[in-house]
Amino acid sequence: MTGRRALFRPRRPLRWCGRGAALGAALAVAACAPQRTALPAAPVPAGDVIRVAATPVAEHPAGPPTGEGSRFAYAGGLELSSADTSRFHGLSDLEVFDDDRFVAITDEGDIVRGRLALDSAGRLTGVSDVTLKPVLGADGRPLSGAKADSDIEALAVFPNGDMLLGFERNHRIWLYPAAGGPPRAVPSPDAPFPANDGMEALAVAPEHGPDAYLAGREDTRETWICRLSAACVPHIRIAGDYPRSLVAARGLPGGRWAFLLRDYSPAIGNTITVLIADREGRPIDRHDIRRPSTVDNFEGVAVRPRPDGSVRVYILSDDNFSTGQRTLLLAFDWTPPAP
Repeated sequence: MTGRRALFRPRRPLRWCGRGAALGAALAVAACAPQRTALPAAPVPAGDVIRVAATPVAEHPAGPPTGEGSRFAYAGGLELSSADTSRFHGLSDLEVFDDDRFVAITDEGDIVRGRLALDSAGRLTGVSDVTLKPVLGADGRPLSGAKADSDIEALAVFPNGDMLLGFERNHRIWLYPAAGGPPRAVPSPDAPFPANDGMEALAVAPEHGPDAYLAGREDTRETWICRLSAACVPHIRIAGDYPRSLVAARGLPGGRWAFLLRDYSPAIGNTITVLIADREGRPIDRHDIRRPSTVDNFEGVAVRPRPDGSVRVYILSDDNFSTGQRTLLLAFDWTPPAP
């Protein structure tokens, strides 16, 4: 869920700090991140390849907090930006592959591909080979400029490369074949989604079949298991004391799940939880991110199991095309508890 150029079209407060200005809440604005350089007025002709600046960010800018340790170890973080185009914003979900290639989508109808750079210790240090292209519709043309038709909030990639994209407002899931060709609609939950609280989470679900995938609803934290060959059926609902919105999901070995949950309030700012749950949705572990740690409007999650049994978790923030927010990509390594 998002809104382009949020400073001019107010959204709900959980989405971005700047809404306080639209409502005259001066104290909320004062607590927000400082304003940054204005965005370009229009896309800059750059072709598909774009240069992306990656500035390292600390997990705790003011120094690590005291207290109990965590099974989530920070593995590097970046603030991403591009002077080549005004469209490198609004990144809503991502997938990372074994060779460190990644694909991400934006809620203005673009697809971003590239490669992550890691140092000798495996820490995230940069990105390279980045391209940005418009997502095409069934007619072979870029999606309509209308927000209802181009608001992509979720993606999932099958092992064969076929990609699912989940749309909000005009709620639907499309499959894009790896071999190319036009997309086609695939089963999605039969539910009355609110306009801006739709399917924020998509993830392949191989335990339920080779063509199975999970779809998750933002506002109620409900999930469904869908199949390309069958209708969606209700699955787990995430219950508990977590941020209110389910925004992303990925499957883990052994039927476990990684869920990303998010909330916002003027007094606290963004609150993020990475929840590790079992196949029934029962919590195994969690990692909470809030001020004064590095935090923003995180909406995308990707996971990669590692040879030592840990799991690399990447989270990506949607800056809402706002100069008061950032596109952040953070990495954590999660060590499962002993059996």
